[in-house]
Amino acid sequence: MSDNQNDKQQAGSQGCGCSQVDLDKRNFLIATSAVGALGCAAVAVPFVKSMTPSERAKAAGAPVEVDISKIEPGSMMTAEWRGQPVWIINRTDEMTAELSKHNDQLSDPGCEVTSQQPVYCKNSSRSIKPNIAVVVGICTHLGCSPTAKMQAGGDMGANWTGGFFCPCHGSKFDLAGRVFKGSPAPINLVVPPHKYLSENVLLIGVDSEDKA
Repeated sequence: MSDNQNDKQQAGSQGCGCSQVDLDKRNFLIATSAVGALGCAAVAVPFVKSMTPSERAKAAGAPVEVDISKIEPGSMMTAEWRGQPVWIINRTDEMTAELSKHNDQLSDPGCEVTSQQPVYCKNSSRSIKPNIAVVVGICTHLGCSPTAKMQAGGDMGANWTGGFFCPCHGSKFDLAGRVFKGSPAPINLVVPPHKYLSENVLLIGVDSEDKA
């Protein structure tokens, strides 16, 4: 290298006020900072995501809001709460009137096993509103899911006034979820805690302030 080239290189280093060692150190710090920033950004996404309600939290019992406005009289819909099916049944006036006519055929017509329903549903219809039943659709025998047999008669026999039949072991329940005598299921279907936020919006998982 010529003397002129050496002079220029030295002048360049002196002009910026830093040596080659300083330049190398600065470049290393810049690269390290860039990698660190990327790492923070990668960590931020799952952290923010963890702040939102998880499916596990919902399954653990978070309340479920249900619009019941589209349930036709004489039909039902299924919602999910705590990972369980919850039946919401819109009973006709005729269906509701039948509930008190077969008490002698039921194991617990007066809902004396209080663990099966909230106090505000300990009545003949097991409900807040006479025509709307809310029950957990799991048989109290061995946990099967009963089949809806809501219409009177049919393959259930002439004396059948509507309800549910468990195909696993033959348990029968009426349209209030009360179990018939002779069924393997020992107790009525569970009525979950619930209340109405409006005429057509039901909140499952929160107790009503209404009294029976």
